Amino acid sequence: MEIYLIRHTTPIVDKGICYGQTDLDIHPIQFEEELTHIQSKLPEDITHFYSSPLKRCVTLTQRLTTDFETHKRLMELNFGAWENKKWDEINKTELNQWMADFVNIHPPQGENYITLYKRTLNFLESLLQTSHKHVAIVTHAGNIRSILSYILGLPLENSFRIHLDYGAVVHIQLEVDPSLCKLVSIQ
Repeated sequence: MEIYLIRHTTPIVDKGICYGQTDLDIHPIQFEEELTHIQSKLPEDITHFYSSPLKRCVTLTQRLTTDFETHKRLMELNFGAWENKKWDEINKTELNQWMADFVNIHPPQGENYITLYKRTLNFLESLLQTSHKHVAIVTHAGNIRSILSYILGLPLENSFRIHLDYGAVVHIQLEVDPSLCKLVSIQ
């Protein structure tokens, strides 16, 4: 199965704000340029589109196709009580504990990275049960990094070393046999 993982375009959010599942609009000025980049990287034979239900993904997906499904498993990390707060306003002790082990520790009322990883891979496993050949998934950096960690055998704590711009398109081949999964390109 050929899969194109697409990171949403630039959201409207001030720098220094913690957001994951905060439902943000897209930046209207940068959107058209990023959309053009994304469209240039996608083949015409994509038959199935999937999207996170968050506005910044749905808005992009609606410009790519009129026929798509949304799935909550494709949502970004839930930062719980930290959502939409300035990073420097978050309790330093809690923040430092989380930063030391974000894979296993979760923000108050939020989720840890291993939870995002498991729900994202659960979505991929369900996709492998279909007969789809060419798929596009519009989602978030955390989800894409978790998929790439799986494919590359990269420890989750190192996945943030993978740089993904807004509007990045990652092309992977995914097979039922995990040893046959491979990264094709990141653009």
